[in-house]
Amino acid sequence: MSVLLETNLPNPLFHRGKVRDNYELGDKLLIVATDRISAFDVVLPCGIPDKGAVLNQLSAFWFEETAHLIPNHLIEVIRDIGQLDAYRPAGYSYLPFLAGRSMIVRKARRIPVECVVRSYLSGSAWAEYTQNSTIHGLPSPPGLKECQQLPQPIFTPTTKAESGHDQPLSMGDLAQLVGETLAKELREKSLAIYRFTEEYARTRGIIIADTKLEFGLVDNQVILIDELLTPDSSRFWDANSYKVGQPQPSFDKQMVRDWLVASGWNKEPPAPMLPADLIQRTSERYQEVYRRLTGETLHK
Repeated sequence: MSVLLETNLPNPLFHRGKVRDNYELGDKLLIVATDRISAFDVVLPCGIPDKGAVLNQLSAFWFEETAHLIPNHLIEVIRDIGQLDAYRPAGYSYLPFLAGRSMIVRKARRIPVECVVRSYLSGSAWAEYTQNSTIHGLPSPPGLKECQQLPQPIFTPTTKAESGHDQPLSMGDLAQLVGETLAKELREKSLAIYRFTEEYARTRGIIIADTKLEFGLVDNQVILIDELLTPDSSRFWDANSYKVGQPQPSFDKQMVRDWLVASGWNKEPPAPMLPADLIQRTSERYQEVYRRLTGETLHK
């Protein structure tokens, strides 16, 4: 199965991330979601078939579903490359691979914060709790179990590091970074989006254990940007198989992380190549959660 690992469009490159390549379109951006996959802050040498299409189309689905709560940067999803004719440099034809995996968005001034909402004790929060009896640095009730639902969703923001690991931010830290008014708005909007989408996902048999949101400013208005509630930014569990006190199978790249840890890799570049069967199973998990959440077939 073919994968897209690199893009090289004639438009000026705005930013190349671990997964997305962003290109200038005047006062807009073209965001292309590749099939690259990263783990432990390292981009792997292989890609995951159809991963970029899942990230792009699932983000678009959630942007539309949450537009009544907060504006976002989405202008249009590219389903046909003819949509890009107005931006096409003379003598150049955009390639078909852009269809399904790219979108045109408004430019925004990025707020340099990862807005994380957690409702279950898993991942780094579980590791912190077992070591310090705290969650995001705050004292927490004794006796909690792995993957247990918390009494209410909690806002656990972090820095957004260009390289290395993000660092936790208290609300005081966040207020110092962006101002008290904006800090409160980020918290309120993040929790509102989580509560709304978590309730919807439950009707589709999916638990959203936690998620990461990013915001930007357009004319001093806070909007959602980047991606939204994808398997790369969220922890999705099957509600029917959920059991407290143990790790949960996830609709994301957890299988990849587990395989890398078992391989003995030291988490430094270069990362090892994944086996073909693991690549295939990971692709299937991404596509399955897309189908279950949207009720639609992925547009390829």
